[in-house]
Amino acid sequence: MIVAIIGPTGVGKTKMSVELAKKIDAEIINADSMQVYRGLDIGTAKVREEEKEQIPHHLFDIAEIQDFYTVFDYQRDCRKTIEEIEKRGKNVILVGGTGLYLKAALYDYQFKENTTYHEYANFSNQEILEKIEKYQPTDIHVNNRKRLVRLLNKLENKEPITHEKDHLLYDVIFIGLTTERKNLYKIIDDRVDQMLKNGLLEEVKKYQKYFSSSKALQTGIGYKEFCDYFNHKKSLEEIVLEIKKNSRHYAKRQYTFFHHQMKVQWFDVDFSNFENTVNQVYQYIQKKQV
Repeated sequence: MIVAIIGPTGVGKTKMSVELAKKIDAEIINADSMQVYRGLDIGTAKVREEEKEQIPHHLFDIAEIQDFYTVFDYQRDCRKTIEEIEKRGKNVILVGGTGLYLKAALYDYQFKENTTYHEYANFSNQEILEKIEKYQPTDIHVNNRKRLVRLLNKLENKEPITHEKDHLLYDVIFIGLTTERKNLYKIIDDRVDQMLKNGLLEEVKKYQKYFSSSKALQTGIGYKEFCDYFNHKKSLEEIVLEIKKNSRHYAKRQYTFFHHQMKVQWFDVDFSNFENTVNQVYQYIQKKQV
């Protein structure tokens, strides 16, 4: 059995994955494009060792910050890990909010080696347009995100990608965790504040020298914003506000992607008693298995 736990930042995906793994005898695979990198812990809200509760976790901390770990790499590594877990007689839980990683691993996406494809989820439409115009002029409207993404990928890739985006290769149960928008935005804002208290600035400073060469630092929310801070263009307060804004926008794009790309059963999280939500998800999975 494969279960994918998805949703925006802060809704409890990590805790759900661990609690569910204990109930269904599963091992956990990361599906967050930033959590593959060693050292990027605070800004990615990476699962801490004490939170794992001895459940095996895979595809966390597998790349160096200066590496360019692609969706092709993830597809290969995730499918291999799924096979290994299933050979051990265990169930599989994928957890994370990077939609393209999940699509590439679980659906019939066919990549040619060294070819990359990006959803550019951490970029605004305007930022994508600006990247395109470094290659060539375009008359695509800034609000037509789908065409902008497609064109930028064509410009940045030499090899085409073929895919059957709706053909699942595995029997997967997609579980979405959600909460109403006002509450989600407060969770995101509070989480960013807590990251600063936990040492986010110090974490970013350790890798400052890699900003010009690391794709992860250039694109990851919670990291890319600090470039203007180090260049003395913005204050720390402005950077924090920008991270919160970008995180909220990213959450909206995540919802859009998952609603359109996957058949997800959504659950409203009971933050006052998270065990209620865990039991609801577990009961749903049990019914699906009958």
